[in-house]
Amino acid sequence: MSETTISAAPVRRPGRPGLFLQVVVASMLGLALGVFAPGLALETRWTTDLFLRLIVMAVGPLLFCIVVMGIVGAGSLRTVGRLGAKALLYFEVMTTLVLVISVGIALAVQPGRGIVFMPTADDAHMVSSYARNGHLLHEGGVTAFLLSLVPRSPVDAFAQGNVLQILFFAILFGCCVSQMGEAGAPLVRLTEALSTLFSRMMRFIIMLAPLGVFGAMAMTTARYGLDAIGHLAAFVALYFLVIALFVVGGLGTCLRLSGVSPVGFLRYFREELAITFATTASDSVLPSVMAKLEHMGLDRQVVGLVVPAGYSFNLDALSIYLGLAVIFLAQATGTHLTVWQIVIMLATALLTSKGAHGVPGIAIVVLAATLAAIPSIPPASLVMLLAVDWFIGIARAVGNLAGNCVAPVVIGAWEGRLDRKRAAEVLGRS
Repeated sequence: MSETTISAAPVRRPGRPGLFLQVVVASMLGLALGVFAPGLALETRWTTDLFLRLIVMAVGPLLFCIVVMGIVGAGSLRTVGRLGAKALLYFEVMTTLVLVISVGIALAVQPGRGIVFMPTADDAHMVSSYARNGHLLHEGGVTAFLLSLVPRSPVDAFAQGNVLQILFFAILFGCCVSQMGEAGAPLVRLTEALSTLFSRMMRFIIMLAPLGVFGAMAMTTARYGLDAIGHLAAFVALYFLVIALFVVGGLGTCLRLSGVSPVGFLRYFREELAITFATTASDSVLPSVMAKLEHMGLDRQVVGLVVPAGYSFNLDALSIYLGLAVIFLAQATGTHLTVWQIVIMLATALLTSKGAHGVPGIAIVVLAATLAAIPSIPPASLVMLLAVDWFIGIARAVGNLAGNCVAPVVIGAWEGRLDRKRAAEVLGRS
């Protein structure tokens, strides 16, 4: 992959406020509009929808080009296979570990204790579509998951924005092109040019991030109010706390073991984390994350393969949410879970969460699929979490992004493809 494909983070012009400051200002303005003019604030939803639609438009082709160039640039399919195997091993170990720990925390803290949930017909109707989709997701099992990896056509995968199918097609395409020799050179040049094109397109789109953040904050504040968390405050606070402990303790330890400063790393990605915090979507910062990782001394092949794969397979914060949510709902509905039921729940959650990135409402659907494995928990209880899903989604998106920033650093250090001296210099200047 050439340097023009994923360039370093753009340099700010003198006197121009940084993107982080713009996002903070937009957030404050949106909050104020939602509080003092809620009627007008509800009309700003189109700004967020526009921003997210632009992201979806560009992220699929960009992911495809990045993965293809990463495979071609690796030079050897054996190298690609080794990197992929190590990345998948890391993803599975990390997601399984955080899922088990989150279940343990929920059992110890008991966030659902004292809540007496009595489902109504309206509750059941509200969550029926989520429960139905979750039941289908659960029934499909391993076979359906494997079949879902293969698109009916490449065009269909891009049209639907299906990240897993795009990754599958990109891997197959890249492996074939890498074996074509000189005959594949025109395809490599075309893919490289398209990668540069979509990277530049994403730079233009990201300039609209403050607009998307403004609309998201204004609409949410107007719809739910400042005290929107209400009776679920304990659960939401617990989730935010666990995510913070995961980022600081878990990911910070991984960075230290890799020879990278956790504090400098967090400061280095502050803009990307701020955008994700406000919009609950991390797709928009993908090019910036990859550019910064490469700029700090991480091998571009590692970045090009691990980061896109992590967006579908390395959903640490979602795993934490599933572990806490199932135990919370069991306690709120007075459902006693056996050890075997908890094990089934963990296995189901790990399977159904794959490929869940970027799909609106997917966390509730995956949770419904997990509950289908434990029929004793009333599906209508999902309505409690549905009410605050947007707020939970803030920490979930930030946690997933943080995990996907750290994963390539761990794999790069494991492979000996991380320039620690360069990383120390770059992070020291951030």
